[in-house]
Amino acid sequence: MNLYLLRHGLAVERGTPGFKTDAERPLTPKGKRQLRQIAAAMRSLDLEFNLILSSPFRRARQTAEIVAQSLGLKKHLAFSDELTPDGDPKALIQQLNELKPAPENVLLVGHEPHLSGLMMRLISGGATAGIELKKGGLGKLEIVVLRFGRCATLAWLLTPRQMKGLA
Repeated sequence: MNLYLLRHGLAVERGTPGFKTDAERPLTPKGKRQLRQIAAAMRSLDLEFNLILSSPFRRARQTAEIVAQSLGLKKHLAFSDELTPDGDPKALIQQLNELKPAPENVLLVGHEPHLSGLMMRLISGGATAGIELKKGGLGKLEIVVLRFGRCATLAWLLTPRQMKGLA
């Protein structure tokens, strides 16, 4: 399995009037433009996904929708509470392992520090490896057998700036 992790794009700041909860904060116009460039870079890398699984929080949902639309994969888009900032990474791994048929390429769209924590857990087996996904950053993990613990190899990690150069 190839597991791709994408952090949501630039969003309205916490505490901005008009957004009562963290879950309601949307992408900014700049964040939407940046995500369209990132999706173009994903196309130039010939990335294809059997599943795009996103946090249901508005900014992550918008991020996933932009990518899905750009790649023509709207029907492959789903949402999971396990990708919210308070999601359970063990439950997420179980959810992915229960998919039949097992997907070859999965894109997870979520938040920090949840995504980098998941990435570190899958690479090193621990919670610390000094990885941080920038907003709009994308990482690829190669996995033979997905489990909660050391099971993955980091293939690459791209910043939004690097992806902009690929678009």
